Amino acid sequence: MASFECRVFVDGVLSARPPTLREAADVLRGDEGVVWIGLRDPDPATLDTAAELFALHPLAIEDTQKGHQRAKIERYGDALFVVIRPSWYAETVEFGEVHLFIGHRFVITVRRGERPDLTAAREALEADPEFLGFGPEAMVTALLDALVDGYAPVVARLQDDVDGVEDSLFGQRRVDPQLSERIYHLLEKVIGMQRAVDPLSGVLRELMSGGAVEHEEVRHRLRNVLDHTTRVSESVDTLRSLLESSLSVHSTLISLEQNEEMRRISSASLAQGEESRRLAEETIQQGEQMKKISSWAAILFTPTLVAGVYGMNFDHMPELHWLAGYPFALALMLGLGVSLWIIFKHKRWL
Repeated sequence: MASFECRVFVDGVLSARPPTLREAADVLRGDEGVVWIGLRDPDPATLDTAAELFALHPLAIEDTQKGHQRAKIERYGDALFVVIRPSWYAETVEFGEVHLFIGHRFVITVRRGERPDLTAAREALEADPEFLGFGPEAMVTALLDALVDGYAPVVARLQDDVDGVEDSLFGQRRVDPQLSERIYHLLEKVIGMQRAVDPLSGVLRELMSGGAVEHEEVRHRLRNVLDHTTRVSESVDTLRSLLESSLSVHSTLISLEQNEEMRRISSASLAQGEESRRLAEETIQQGEQMKKISSWAAILFTPTLVAGVYGMNFDHMPELHWLAGYPFALALMLGLGVSLWIIFKHKRWL
């Protein structure tokens, strides 16, 4: 939902609250007063009106209408256009976008959505009329200070998340295969923070060196904001390095665990193969033994068969009264046994 808020300050003290952009612009035609205009979710017509009344550059207005800009600072004549990417933590890291139009006697802030809420920053500045008396540069410094301070709790939450990843990585006996997905999501948040914070250092240095800041007290505060930004940037860089290292370590641990599992499976397979080989050898040996037993059984069965036939004692039998019948039977038994022995030996059953 679109909203408009305007305050006019004279010597750091609130003097008026114009209800429209046109009445706010009328203040600038006088000799006194600095205007702070806050626009939330403005429509294109409102931005076009602001551009006409405050001589805002069309390219800056185009960037504001499109949104999704990186943090940056651009100079258009005597005016500055600054984009800041604030962040906050609401179940996950979220990012906003604040556009600042800074002129000689005005500051216009444009934001999308409910957050970040700039009310606290404005009220804190109003409580310090001496500093507010420095004009637009004081307003911008206070706003930047509040937005940079908002990074600290986000970085703290991210640090807790990274600590949780390290605990999961090294505090468990087995590595969680799903941990890499968690690291990727967390790394995405950290990279988003990096993209929001890192350009801000250049913005602050440009403000201090580009002639936009005339008062020494404002310079001191901007240097303090830059110092905070640098610390946040270094912390975010450290978190990214830790997550990238954690991802590498996780991949290594998963590989080692998989290798160990494959080694265990291979060992089990080798053991099973050895057992199968042993059983096969035993089976072969048993088969060989059965061949030998069967062979000798057949050899020994032949004389028994012949003797059994001649032992029937029938009256009418071949060669029953033959004088050479007994030696013939013995020779037959021996001959058949030797013949079977030769056959089995040739077949390597014996």
